[in-house]
Amino acid sequence: MRLSFADLPAELKNRNIRPSHQRIKVLEYLIKNQGHPTVDQIYKDLQSEISTLSKATIYNTLNLFLEVGLVRVLTIEESETRFDIITEDHGHLKCEKCGTIFNFNVDIDSIITEPLTGFKVIEKNVYFKGVCPECLVNIN
Repeated sequence: MRLSFADLPAELKNRNIRPSHQRIKVLEYLIKNQGHPTVDQIYKDLQSEISTLSKATIYNTLNLFLEVGLVRVLTIEESETRFDIITEDHGHLKCEKCGTIFNFNVDIDSIITEPLTGFKVIEKNVYFKGVCPECLVNIN
């Protein structure tokens, strides 16, 4: 998403979302923190700034953003739901050591899907697990 913070209320209005203070702050947070945060991370980082913030508000806000295509859900691990502000097709690699999720470019449409002829593909994701260069250096 390539918006300035001043444009966020207008972007929400364009998508028929009332630009409340909490919604704008969650959207700002996602733009500033593109490391695929969880609801718990967003709540922990914003609660000191917004004393009335609840996890329910964050869940509701993220679900609203999902409905209008402002964010994507990322579930590399079944027990962990993360949110991605980058909605264009790209891949992810999760470092098994530090837990960081890295973005990488991939042509998802070039992946061979012949065995799926007759299926209706609703969503395409590419996930890798590995060890990032920084963790590789620290292993030795």
